[in-house]
Amino acid sequence: MADRIARSRFESASKRRSHSFVLCQLARSNACQSCTGDCVGTSNSTGIIMSFLDRSPESIVAHNQVAWDNLAAQDCEWSRPVSPQAIAAARQGDWSVRLIPDDIPDHWLGQVADHDILCLASAGGQQAPILAAAGATVTVLDASEGQLEQDRLVAARDGLALSTIQGDMRDLSIFPDESFDIIFHPISNLYVPDVRPVWTECYRTLRKGGRLLASFYNPVVFVGDRDPKWREQGLIRPIHTMPYADTEDMEANELEAKVARGEALVFGHSLTDQIGGQTEAGFRIAGFREARAPVPRFVIDQYLPTFIATLALKAL
Repeated sequence: MADRIARSRFESASKRRSHSFVLCQLARSNACQSCTGDCVGTSNSTGIIMSFLDRSPESIVAHNQVAWDNLAAQDCEWSRPVSPQAIAAARQGDWSVRLIPDDIPDHWLGQVADHDILCLASAGGQQAPILAAAGATVTVLDASEGQLEQDRLVAARDGLALSTIQGDMRDLSIFPDESFDIIFHPISNLYVPDVRPVWTECYRTLRKGGRLLASFYNPVVFVGDRDPKWREQGLIRPIHTMPYADTEDMEANELEAKVARGEALVFGHSLTDQIGGQTEAGFRIAGFREARAPVPRFVIDQYLPTFIATLALKAL
């Protein structure tokens, strides 16, 4: 049995009205967090189909929550809990967690024992349980109840203390100022239409000297036409400008079909919003890494790294 499983519910204003990659490739470590949304989707088993007469951020987050709940129920790659053996190894100091496909420098996370860590939009039974087994006090906030349930399963199975909260990554008002030493935020902010509130809230809830480890896509992956005929010819046909939004840039019939299939909606944020947004929130960028897609899905993946990770520090 778990020493303690704190299970809480959080309803922000954005969730009261109703509620991240779509199938998987790699990275986020939060559910198929590395998906840019053009993979095969899933049917919406709950029957909640979003009306895009109302394309509000709240409705989008609600739709994506349902999409991820469905993926968690269907054994998505990023919804598969880590093994008891991995937890046992982490308790002995042998562990790692994925921010991008490649390893990140050890000093980015450093020693996590006795540190308060927020795994932000990072549920799925993978990163959070490993960090908890390594000695950290871990809280997971994620929009998807299905993803959070995977963390609870590992906690109960392996006797881990783990807190889980369902909520919107842009609204951390449930937490007081300076609540955490580390925030671990793998690829997931492509599921919200506005990313700057994420950075502002991360800065507020980190303690002085705290660190934010984040990953996201190089926005170049969003500019190309997704018609398979171009990929088959090895061609890139740029048709979208940044910032990209499924809700604005897809043809109406394509958007309607994507929603009807229950696929998550994605947003390509500019580097100004992804990196500049962190510095404008008050962070200092202390580390930067890129990684190539392990299995290229787009032509551009063959030519440059499309995963980006940053280490951002809050001043003492």
